[in-house]
Formats: sequence, structure tokens, C-alpha cells
Amino acid sequence: MMKLRSRRLFKNSSKHGGGGGRGLGGCTGDIKWELRPGGMLVQKREDGNSLGGEVIRVRVSTGSSQWHDVSVEATSTFGELKVVLSLVTGLEARAQRLVYKGKEREDADHLHMVGVRDMDKMLLLEDPAAKERKLHALRKNHQVMDTPPLPTIKV
Repeated sequence: MMKLRSRRLFKNSSKHGGGGGRGLGGCTGDIKWELRPGGMLVQKREDGNSLGGEVIRVRVSTGSSQWHDVSVEATSTFGELKVVLSLVTGLEARAQRLVYKGKEREDADHLHMVGVRDMDKMLLLEDPAAKERKLHALRKNHQVMDTPPLPTIKV
């Protein structure tokens, strides 16, 4: 976090109709700044909630007429959302593909930077390559376990 002092906002402004020598809104002191994930430097909000940002609910469809309502912070990434969804669906995060507004999103993309809001809808798809690997492993295990011993033929 960076602290910058703005001389223009916090001058002694009694000639500007200021309130008793205080700057705008009666605030005195340093302005606190924060760097957003997109690289934008903005003034830090003082809303009393120092533990985290706004919590939003996201509605995720798995494609098979199942919906999952998941609560996450608005500043979370799609990768973090996938981890939460892996707990709900049982599908590991590497095998998930999240589609929002018609585009597959990367794990590093932040929800608020893409424009995700409360009760927005997303589509969760299983990665076809991961599905194929899972089926291949099941077939291989099935063959090894269910293979009866070969009978001997005497002629």
C-alpha cells in the first residue's frame, strides 16, 4: 500500500468556505492508495470491512440441468472459483472450464475485472482431454482387475 499526500485537497481552506480550517469533507491526513489487479491506482475505500471485499453469489450451471450457487469475493480469480466448485461438484479444478459471457476464462482472470456481478450465471464444462484421460484410466484398471486367467487348451 502506498500513502500519498495531496496538498490541493488538504490545504487550510478557510477562504474557500472550508469548515474550520479543514479540507474537503472535514478530512485531514494522508490519502491511502491501493493498486488494483488491473494495474490501476485508486484511492482505498474505508468501508469498515477490512477483512475482504464484497461477497457475491455466482450461479454455475454444469450443463446437465444442475445449478450451483456459490458465494465468493468479487476480487477472487476464476482459479479460486474453480477450487470452490471442485468441492461442490467433485470435479477437480484442472479438469474444469468456466465460460462467462460466451468466453472461456483463464484461471488468473479476476471476477470483478471481467465484470462478474452478484447472481451472474456461468457455465461449467469438463475438459474433454481430462475426460478422455479418466476414461482411459478406468478402462485400463477394468481390464487388469477383470481379466480371468487364460484357460489352457490341450490338443
